[in-house]
Amino acid sequence: MSNEIMNPLVSEIRDILDTARKKVAREVNNELIASYWKIGEIIVRYEQNDSIRAEYGEQTLKQLSKALTSEFGKGFSRSNLQNMRAFYLDYEKCQSLTGKLTWTHYCELLSISDRNKRSFYEKEASNSNWSVREMKRQINTSLYERLLLSKGDANKEEVLRLATVGIEMNEPKDIIKDPYVFEFLGIPEDKPMLESDLEKALVEQIEKFLLELGRGFMFVGTQQRVTINNTHYYADMVFYNKPLKSYVIIELKTTKLMPEAAGQLNMYLNYYENEVNDEGDNKPIGIILCTDKDALTAEYALGGLSNNIFASKYTYYIPDKEQLIAEVEKVINKWNEKQ
Repeated sequence: MSNEIMNPLVSEIRDILDTARKKVAREVNNELIASYWKIGEIIVRYEQNDSIRAEYGEQTLKQLSKALTSEFGKGFSRSNLQNMRAFYLDYEKCQSLTGKLTWTHYCELLSISDRNKRSFYEKEASNSNWSVREMKRQINTSLYERLLLSKGDANKEEVLRLATVGIEMNEPKDIIKDPYVFEFLGIPEDKPMLESDLEKALVEQIEKFLLELGRGFMFVGTQQRVTINNTHYYADMVFYNKPLKSYVIIELKTTKLMPEAAGQLNMYLNYYENEVNDEGDNKPIGIILCTDKDALTAEYALGGLSNNIFASKYTYYIPDKEQLIAEVEKVINKWNEKQ
């Protein structure tokens, strides 16, 4: 049989087997999570019925772990049984659990005591199909707090919205973070860098950069030529955001925000809107990534522009989580005082 016939035949069979394997994996995962929730329910029920007295609770879990491990093998350590108990207590209805997340996802989520924050990461992990490693990175880099602070007017309504639906992408400002975290580049904070070197480093780690940018970003290229009156200019990095149906042009600056950067980026956006956009594309979005910015400069540099231009800081290290949490609380408390 010729390759002409064999190749499509193998391809069709491969598709069937891949689909079947994914379906089986989802069903196994769903059953496993449901089983762990039920085991947690049994442990709690025995505790509440005084079948296991409080002072003997941990000792009983230790004995239960040995018995279950002896009969069923791995997966029943005392810490895992504690997670099952917490899983049942924190998730009242088994039916409310998403089938897209694994048990390891939920074990990581259970370590977050703030219910709104935990709900946000659960929603985003499901919406964005984060692996456990990707979700841990977003938690460690305080994505939740960074998003709240990026809004500028964070309040309890915003907290509840993020907890309920995750990140909604309805308008350009919804994709903006401040700061962006590039710890994956492994660059010391005090090391001076050329913009071209930063661009090259981000391209070499493009998958991680796309994760940091957020859901729905597709990489178009670097140094994209913009020709006006026979003069060539080059946009640093260009992406396309599928949910917003917009090109996103990023200008990298290894200095603080300077007003002229906004003018240059504004020119690129006008060009893309008139020369590059296809029918159905929305207005392009511009992001200036800089090492620092002050509110007054940003206000005067970006104010009054008809295009969507934003300025955000970036950092090479993971921000102090406690400091970010304190800043969020300060903003929300200020909002409460106004109400």
